[in-house]
Amino acid sequence: MTADVSSFRHPHPVAMAARAGTPLVHSGSTAAGETGDARVTAAIVLSAAGAALGGLLFGFDTAVISGATQALQARFALTDASLGFTVASALIGTVIGSLLAGAPADRFGRRAVMLSVAIAYVVSSLGTALAASWAMLIAFRFLGGLAIGAASVVTPIYIAEVAPARFRGRLVAMNQLNIVLGILIAFLSNYLIAQALPPERAWRWMFGIVAVPSALYLVVTLLLPESPRWLAIHGARERARATMARLGFLDPEGELARIDAAERRERGAGDVRLFQPAHRIAIGCAVAIAMFNQLSGINALLYYAPRIFELAGAGADSALLQSIAVGGTNLLFTMLSLFLIDRFGRKPLLYVGSVVCAATLLLVGWQLERAAPDGTLILAGLLGFIAAFAVSQGAVIWVFISEVFPSAVRGKGQALGSTTHWVMAAAITWLFPVVAGSLGGWVFAFFGAMMALQFVWTWRVMPETNGIALEDMDLSR
Repeated sequence: MTADVSSFRHPHPVAMAARAGTPLVHSGSTAAGETGDARVTAAIVLSAAGAALGGLLFGFDTAVISGATQALQARFALTDASLGFTVASALIGTVIGSLLAGAPADRFGRRAVMLSVAIAYVVSSLGTALAASWAMLIAFRFLGGLAIGAASVVTPIYIAEVAPARFRGRLVAMNQLNIVLGILIAFLSNYLIAQALPPERAWRWMFGIVAVPSALYLVVTLLLPESPRWLAIHGARERARATMARLGFLDPEGELARIDAAERRERGAGDVRLFQPAHRIAIGCAVAIAMFNQLSGINALLYYAPRIFELAGAGADSALLQSIAVGGTNLLFTMLSLFLIDRFGRKPLLYVGSVVCAATLLLVGWQLERAAPDGTLILAGLLGFIAAFAVSQGAVIWVFISEVFPSAVRGKGQALGSTTHWVMAAAITWLFPVVAGSLGGWVFAFFGAMMALQFVWTWRVMPETNGIALEDMDLSR
């Protein structure tokens, strides 16, 4: 789903800029897209980093099952289809979690939802480790999925709302950095646990170890301040002003005035529903970028990395080590994206990423279809794909979705984008073992074609949101 910008009869000047692919700079903004707050303080960085621990759990819990798939298949006598459902059960939870998290985040606050997420992470990790039956394992993985889905909604919103516009991209991208750090830690811990314990015990420790960072996230979340923008929107101006002062905002009164002005504009419109013509472009863009994120095949690689490497001829231990290489590459290039996303913008990163992802996925598909696949080329192709994805789609998606909606519907809009992402993730992860078994390398050729299509969408439809204050973002009419 993409937005047809040309269908609007009376385009807003900002929407016209979006059509042309130019930055959406509001006439009342400074060059940095903000008025008084042009710095990032230690308090803001610490708040963003604390919230981004939810991303670390997101990544850890997402990837940890990759090292346990064979043990689970043996322990519970799973077919390929039931194994796919076992892996996807958490993703089904993420769909529901992301769908439900927006309204509570808007009503009760960002911090309250993050606390609920932290508690769910702790319970889920312990429950999956102690699961005595397949049904129990599915139930606790589903609970963990609810937490991941909710975290994917509320964490980017929280960070975006405590961050100055000039630094918002890299601060929100800290969440993505923590996601890939969690993925790397999961691959590394899986390898170490597999070396230390027999398979029938190792899988329980792989799941149970997630309880440690989950408990840390719970403690940190108790110390975080509420989003000052959420406080201001809900009438707690004094608390909002005090929170801004605590975070080191240079001009709290100016920020409150901007928030008030944005609220008056939105109230003046008379309709704050998400699904209305004024939000058509934002909705289309959020849904499209979320779909392309998963149509790249990223979750198929992360969940089934050891199995993919074994298909290429690697032994079990070597496959786990190569998975660590995937996680390390993901982390390195996500770190690089933090320095690029605010400097070059969102669209240039997607241009480069789309081209490289398409080329490397086609290389992997070609090699897997050969009678004697070259494991070195497959590893190089997958690492190249991970690098390109991390520096483009991986960094851009949560930043872009957290920016593109107005304040009154930001929680609902983030939930829509996250839900789309997780529906696609669940479907692809569930089907991948079956489809890959039937189509082999052609499934990677399909992923490559989708990345070529993403390039066209980025060029023709996607607006540039870099450097624009949240209150100045306007894609209406």
